[in-house]
Amino acid sequence: MIKIITPNIPMVKLTNGTKTIERSKIQYEANLKHFTMRGFKLVSDKVKEVKKDNDKVIAKAKNVVKLKPKGKGKKKWI
Repeated sequence: MIKIITPNIPMVKLTNGTKTIERSKIQYEANLKHFTMRGFKLVSDKVKEVKKDNDKVIAKAKNVVKLKPKGKGKKKWI
């Protein structure tokens, strides 16, 4: 096996939400249109969204209709 020595090339990390890839900065700048078409963005540009699940649960709890307990009905004697 031959080991290829490459000089220190700056690398960038790209993500499309589910997949993260690492490419050289030169390749990224040359193919910028291709990466944006595929949905890839720089990891540093990605901002995490803060999810507020508690507010949704409280809002859904207000819309819930409380059901009456089912009555026990009469037993039939044979």
